Amino acid sequence: MTQAPKQDGYAADYRRSLEDPEGFWLDAARAIDWDVAPTRALDDSRAPLYRWFPDGRLNTCHNALDRHVDAGRGEQLALVYDSPVTGHKSAFTYRELRDEVALFAGVLAGLGVIEGDRVVIYMPMIPEAVVAMLACARIGAVHSVVFGGFAAHELAVRVDDARPKVVIAASCGIEPTRVVPYKPLLDEALALAEHQPEHCVIRQRPQCPADMSGRDLDWDRAMATAEPVDCCPVAATDPLYILYTSGTTGRPKGVVRDNGGHAVALRWSLENVYDAHPGEVFWAASDVGWVVGHSYIVYAPLLTGCTTVLYEGKPVGTPDAGALWRVIAEHRVTALFTAPTAIRAVKKEDPRGALLHAHDIGSLRHLFLAGERLDPETYRWATDLLGVPVVDNWWQTETGWPIVANPMGLEPHPLKAGSPTVPMPGYDVRILDTTGRDAPPDADGAVAIRLPLPPGTLLTVWQDDARYVRSYLSTYSGYYLTGDGGRKDEDGYVYVMGRIDDVINVAGHRLSTGAMEEVLAAHPDVAECAVVGVTDPLKGQVPRGLVVLKGGLDRDPRAIATELVAAVRERIGPVAALRRVDVVAALPKTRSGKILRRTMRDIADGRNPELPSTIDDPAVIEALRPVLRDDSQHR
Repeated sequence: MTQAPKQDGYAADYRRSLEDPEGFWLDAARAIDWDVAPTRALDDSRAPLYRWFPDGRLNTCHNALDRHVDAGRGEQLALVYDSPVTGHKSAFTYRELRDEVALFAGVLAGLGVIEGDRVVIYMPMIPEAVVAMLACARIGAVHSVVFGGFAAHELAVRVDDARPKVVIAASCGIEPTRVVPYKPLLDEALALAEHQPEHCVIRQRPQCPADMSGRDLDWDRAMATAEPVDCCPVAATDPLYILYTSGTTGRPKGVVRDNGGHAVALRWSLENVYDAHPGEVFWAASDVGWVVGHSYIVYAPLLTGCTTVLYEGKPVGTPDAGALWRVIAEHRVTALFTAPTAIRAVKKEDPRGALLHAHDIGSLRHLFLAGERLDPETYRWATDLLGVPVVDNWWQTETGWPIVANPMGLEPHPLKAGSPTVPMPGYDVRILDTTGRDAPPDADGAVAIRLPLPPGTLLTVWQDDARYVRSYLSTYSGYYLTGDGGRKDEDGYVYVMGRIDDVINVAGHRLSTGAMEEVLAAHPDVAECAVVGVTDPLKGQVPRGLVVLKGGLDRDPRAIATELVAAVRERIGPVAALRRVDVVAALPKTRSGKILRRTMRDIADGRNPELPSTIDDPAVIEALRPVLRDDSQHR
C-alpha cells in the first residue's frame, strides 16, 4: 500500500484525529501491508477497553523486513551493530536480517512455540536481541524483553507473570569496566520462580561463556539445524509484546501492545514526528529493554525502511565523551534520539565540546531527547554545540510513542525551552484540576488524556483488565491519568513537571520507590522506611532512603545502611541507583499515618514547602532538614 497523502499541516491533522478518528487512522493504516485490510478503525464496544483495526490482519515482522526485500530494497542496510565495549562492528542488510529472523523463528517453532505463547528475552545490546524480538513477531508469539540490568528477583517476578514457554538469554552483558554474567542470574531467577519455561536458548559470548544444563540450548547450534519459517498473519488486536513497567505497589505492570495499532502509530510517528524517511539512518541510543528500544531501535525504523543503529556502549567512557559524535559521523546518522542524561554526561566530561571537532556530524538534522524532563540548561548547551534543532518529546512506556512532541516531519513548531511542544494526533491532552475540570492556561494540574487513547498505546495490563482500569482510568471518568503534573500555556504548549505518584525517573528509567521500600522494609532491623526521589544534576533524579530502626538494637547504624543499599542492588539491580540510606529517629507523618514523602523530597531539593495542616509532629520534619539537605554522599 502507498503512504496516505499528508493533510494541510499539524492543526488540520490534529483536529481531524479527534473529530474523525475513523478516517484519520484508516488513512494512516494505508502505510502498512495488511493480509486483511481493516474496514474499521476503532472498536469501542467494550469501552473503556478500546481496540484498533478490529477486522484487520497483518504480520509485524513482514512489515519490518519482508516487504522491503519484496520491494527490491533487500540490499539496503537494515541494522548496524556498533559495540565499543567489545571493539566489534557488523551490519545486516534487510535480506540478511530477514533470513536470520526466519531461521530463529524456525528455532522457536521447533521448540513448540506457537501463536500466543510468550517468550522472555533477557539480553544485552547485541543483534540477537533484535533477531529474537522479530522472530517472535514472525510466528505470532508474544515477546517480553527484560532489561539485562535487572536482578534475579525482578526477572523471576516477570517470568511468573508472563509464563513464557521459552527464555532467550545471552551468557553475559558487557559494561565499560566489567563483564556481567547473565546466565547465573537467569538460573537464580528460575530457581525463585514458580513458573518454569520448557527451554532456555543461550547466546554464548566469548567474554564469559556460560555453563549449560539440561533445558539449555546453544543459540549457534540451534540455528545450524533450524529451518526458516514464513510470517504468520495475526489479528491486529492480538498482542505483539508485553513490557513491564514499575507499579506503585512494587508489583510490575505488564503493558500489552497490539500488532495493528502499534505498526500504524509507529510508522506514522517516525516520518511525521522524527522526520526520518526510508533509506536514512536513525539512531535511538537507548536499550532494547526499555520502551524507546522497542519503538525506535527495533520497530519504527524497520517499519519505515530506515537503517537503525544498535549501539553497545555508553555516551562517555567508551572510550570518551566523543562517542556519540563518532557514531553519528561514522554511520551518517540523520537523527539521534537519546535521554537528557546522556547529554548531561557528555557536558560534564567535555563542557566546551572539544571532542566534537574531531568528527563530521554534517549528516545530523535533529537531536531528539526524551525519557525525563529536558532542563533548559541542557537544551541550550546542546543547541549551541550542535547547531541543529534539539527537540524534546514526552511519552511513556504505556503509550509507546509520543504524547506531546514537535512534529518535525509534519510541521515544525517554534521551540520553547521546558516544553515538549504540542499534543500529537489522537492524544486529547487535558490539564485537570482536583475536581476533574479543565484548568485554565498556565495553571498546574494533572496531565490526563481523554479516552480513547490513539492506536499504538497500551491495550490493558497483561491478564488484568481490572488493574488497568484501576491504575489508569479510575481517577477521572473518561480519562487516562498519565501520573504526571503539568500545565498548558496560551499557545497550547504543554509543560510536564514531574510524577505525582511514587515512580521516579533515574536517567530515563522509571523505577518504583515503592519497590525499593519493600526491600528496605524486609530487613529485620528496619521498623519503617521511605524512599524519595531527589533532583540530581546528572541523572535527573536519584532515590534517597530513610529508615527508622527497631528499638533495642546493638548494631552500628552505618553497617545496617550498607546492608540496605546492597539489598536493593541485589533485589532490583544497579539500575536502581540507591546509594544512600540514612538512619533517622522518626519519619514525618500526617495524623492519619501517611508519610510525607513529597514534603521530604521538596526539602531535599532545596525548597521550603509549606507543611500540611494534617502533620502530626512538625518537630520531626525540622529534625530531618539537615539530613535531607546534605547531598554530599550521593553526588
